[in-house]
Amino acid sequence: AVGGDLNAATSVETTAYYARVLAADVPLALDVLSDILSDPAFDPEELQREQNVIVQEIGAAEDAPDDLVFDKLQEIAFPGQPVGRSILGTRETVRSFDRRKLAAYLKRNYRAPDLVIAAAGGVDHAAVVAEVERRFAGFDGPAAPLPEAARFVGGSHVETRDLEQVHIALALPGVPQRDPGLFNLQVFTSVVGGGMSSRLFQEVREIRGLCYSIYAYHAPYADTGMFCLYAGTDANDVPELMRGVVGEIANAAETISEAEIARAKA
Repeated sequence: AVGGDLNAATSVETTAYYARVLAADVPLALDVLSDILSDPAFDPEELQREQNVIVQEIGAAEDAPDDLVFDKLQEIAFPGQPVGRSILGTRETVRSFDRRKLAAYLKRNYRAPDLVIAAAGGVDHAAVVAEVERRFAGFDGPAAPLPEAARFVGGSHVETRDLEQVHIALALPGVPQRDPGLFNLQVFTSVVGGGMSSRLFQEVREIRGLCYSIYAYHAPYADTGMFCLYAGTDANDVPELMRGVVGEIANAAETISEAEIARAKA
């Protein structure tokens, strides 16, 4: 009723719950967020409806090869490991959740040492801290158990479908979030595949005309990372595209210029 926005998002290692409201309604936003996380109803009928929604979302992802290819990439890079599983889960796992399982997960994992609360915009720092101390006091206890350490394994996966394009994703081991080399790799990633001035975009798309979309990115996690590349091309152009991609990555490591580094930093 105050015109605010409430939502949530899940990534490989974190789940975020957030609200955007006018400055006067910050206490209300914190009240709603703390209530959702500390005392959720988990009404059986609502759970069933949401399970149906997520199953539909899984179906939509399976129908989008340019999305599905990244799930497969994660799975092949980290086979048989939590970090290698799809964020959406499977139809079977989604259908298996009930109030007891969800409540047990929250009790085990939603603890103060693992919780970050951030606020930006028209907020008063002291007032936010006071509200948080009051509303999130119940999130006590030790940190949740550490997850299994990730191990980059790698491999290959080819899935044949009747499509206009071949969607290609490639990954190499990256570095963890706290590795000092993270910033070097971010600059290198930008030079190689970050935007229209990158080497891959210029060589593979602009000069050779082999694809419409091509880019590289680095995904850092707590204890590992992935240097990744994506391209979509015609089936007949795959061999030439891959030769260009591998050659450009190898070449960049030896011939990267100060001008390219300065542009990537900027």
